[in-house]
Parts: sequence; structure tokens; C-alpha cells
Amino acid sequence: MVHHKQKILNRMASKMITNGMLTCCVLSGLLLFVLNSNTCNAARLTQSEMSTSTSVEFIRNSCTKTDYPTLCFSSLSAYAPAIQTSPKQLAEAALSVSLDNTRSTSTVIKSMSKGQGMSSREKEAMSDCMETLQDSVEELKQSLQAMGELKGKDVKLHINDIQTWVSSALTDENTCMNGFTNNDIKDEGVENKVRSQVVKVAQLTSNALALINGMAGAQSSAP
Repeated sequence: MVHHKQKILNRMASKMITNGMLTCCVLSGLLLFVLNSNTCNAARLTQSEMSTSTSVEFIRNSCTKTDYPTLCFSSLSAYAPAIQTSPKQLAEAALSVSLDNTRSTSTVIKSMSKGQGMSSREKEAMSDCMETLQDSVEELKQSLQAMGELKGKDVKLHINDIQTWVSSALTDENTCMNGFTNNDIKDEGVENKVRSQVVKVAQLTSNALALINGMAGAQSSAP
């Protein structure tokens, strides 16, 4: 009986050791898998970070060729992962930012135009401004649509159209601001409020045009 119990105990001990070794092997394997996964993830993250860093520098360098480089970089750096180092993607992002800001500014000025106490001349200037900004929105929309058609033998034609539309949009935005420099407008507060809204829009559009011109140069020099 004692001998039989000893055999059972020995068998149980052997099984426990075997199971323990198996568990250790499994745990070791899992640990190696986790470590390898973390290493791979770290490598991918590093590669992604390097790609983003390269794109950010591309945007920064491209923005130095605009009239408002600080605004250019601050408005576009968030789009670095999508832009990469593509002049086309950069110009398209700049157009999108300009369009979004023009739309929102038009809405703000429309709301301001409903304020009380404005003279007839100020209301007229507000109305003219909203009209020109709406024209600007349409021209920027056409430009953005044409950006998606830059392929084939008509690339240069489309780029010329885009440059023309964006130039017109910039002219419209400046026209809006000029409408508030008339001596008949006595309320400088109204002029300053409108100017503060439209100046940024005009600067963004100016930057977009400069980046589009840079894209055109890159297209013409491509083999």
C-alpha cells in the first residue's frame, strides 16, 4: 500500500513538473511574442513618426515661399500625414482650408449684418461683402473640384483654370475689405470687425495661390 501511494505521489509530482514546464514554456512563448510585437510596433511607430516629421518639414519649407508663412504652416501642419511630400496634396489642403474659412466668415458677416444701429451705407457695404465672399466660395469650390481632375494631357489647362479661379477669389475678398474704407462709414468698430474676419481669409487664399503656383512649377519640371 505504501509503495502504491508512493507511485501515485511520484506520478503526480511528475505531472506537476511536466505541467509546470509546459506552463513556463507557454508563458515564455507569450512573453517573447509580446516583446516582439512591441518591438515591431515601436519600429512602425518610429517609421510613422519619421514620415510625419519629413512631411512637416516639407510643409514648413513650402510655406516659406508664401506671403504669410507663419499662417501657412499653422493652418496646414495638422494635415501632414495626408500631405506627405506631395505639392498637389499640399495645394489641395490649402484650398480646403481657405474654402472652409471663407464659408464660416461669410456666415459670421451675415450674422453681423443683422445687427442694430448700422447706417444705410454700412448695411450696403455688408451686403456687398457677403456677395463677394459668396462669389469667392464658388470660385474656391470650382478650384478644389478641378484639383481632382489633374491628370492626362489637360493637366496644364486645369492648373491654369485653378490659378484663375483662386486669383478671382482673392480679388473678391479684397473687394469686400475695400468696401469698408469709404469715408461714409463712421463706425470704425464695424470696419474693424469685418476686416479682422476677412483679412485672415484673404491671407489663406493668397497662400493657397502661392502653393498652387509651386505645384504648377513642380508639374512643369516633371519628366
